[in-house]
Amino acid sequence: MSLILKLVAGIFAGVLAGFYLPMLMVELLYTVKVIIGQLISFTIPLIILFYIASGIAGLPKASGHLLGKTVGFAYGSTVIAGTLAVLLVSLAVPMFEGSVAYQAAEATKIESLIKLQVPPLMGVMTALATAFVFGIGISQLHLTQLKQVVDQGRDVIDALLAKVIIPALPFYIAGVFAEMAVAGTVADTLSTFGVVLLAAVAMHWLWLAFLYISSGILLKRNPLELIKNMLPAYFTAIGTMSSAATIPVSLRASKSNNVKEEVANFTVPLCATIHLSGSTITIVTCTMAVMLLSPEMTLPSLSQMLPFIFMLGIVMIAAPGAPGGAVMSALGLLSTMLGFDESAVALMIALYLAQDSFGTACNVTGDGVIALWVDRFSDQDLKLHGNS
Repeated sequence: MSLILKLVAGIFAGVLAGFYLPMLMVELLYTVKVIIGQLISFTIPLIILFYIASGIAGLPKASGHLLGKTVGFAYGSTVIAGTLAVLLVSLAVPMFEGSVAYQAAEATKIESLIKLQVPPLMGVMTALATAFVFGIGISQLHLTQLKQVVDQGRDVIDALLAKVIIPALPFYIAGVFAEMAVAGTVADTLSTFGVVLLAAVAMHWLWLAFLYISSGILLKRNPLELIKNMLPAYFTAIGTMSSAATIPVSLRASKSNNVKEEVANFTVPLCATIHLSGSTITIVTCTMAVMLLSPEMTLPSLSQMLPFIFMLGIVMIAAPGAPGGAVMSALGLLSTMLGFDESAVALMIALYLAQDSFGTACNVTGDGVIALWVDRFSDQDLKLHGNS
């Protein structure tokens, strides 16, 4: 919550700076934004490489059938949630038509005082392929020393995010909004902010309602009782903004829904790192809103968004525990697959972090449904595993 307040302060500080400060001060703020943007661009492939490699290498070795079912349910939930978000946003497009684009016009002539280029060590897809090769290799060959290397690499990037990039985001956002204030597009952007955030949270609730009602009917359970038992996990996630920190409450909630202890102990911690349906809904919603507002982009069709959603479900594996981890992992795809520039990326970060707690709560509450379904099909697997 402290980060959200700082981001809001950054937005208003940027707006006031763009309206009232001399151009030299605005350019100084814009220079800070450019430097932070270069650091973010440099870090994106490293996030993908170390987090995905570490996540794959750390998957449980036992209970192979349970692992396959849990990963399948989690990935399917993420993809379906993102697809439904595309369809719903497409239906709501008329609400946004006529909005003024957020990007600053070239005539404003805001330039960075420092020309700095920090090229990434590798491209996003190279990082993704490398992560899978090493992650699977470490897991299959039991390379404990290399596992320590990728885990420690993840720790380094996690510290960089937590200690440098995340705290610097308010200044980054301030530079973006100062640029928009000079261009005269900030009022339209801020008015769209509220609509997009409300739409994202509403879609979280619709998705959870769909999951629990359909699962309750198919499993012959009371949907209201199922979701009531998961409410403590939902509200805990809103407060912690972390799926990992909510695991103890999620475990207790799943067991309250009569999920077998062995299944809950396996499924819930795993889903905390691989199931991000709520985050996907938010990223897809904010992505389409930013594209709609950009003069250089057109609203994508479902066929154009599906490859992005499929890849999104992969790159967010073991997303960092720091607030905004999912969107930080997705920035590479936004740039390479959808053509987002630096200003669009900054707006995405601001939009996502403003509702991060609700996205996390949706992820965690959805984990309870996956636990129910894995439990439904686990009897034979647990029996075979127990006899082996």
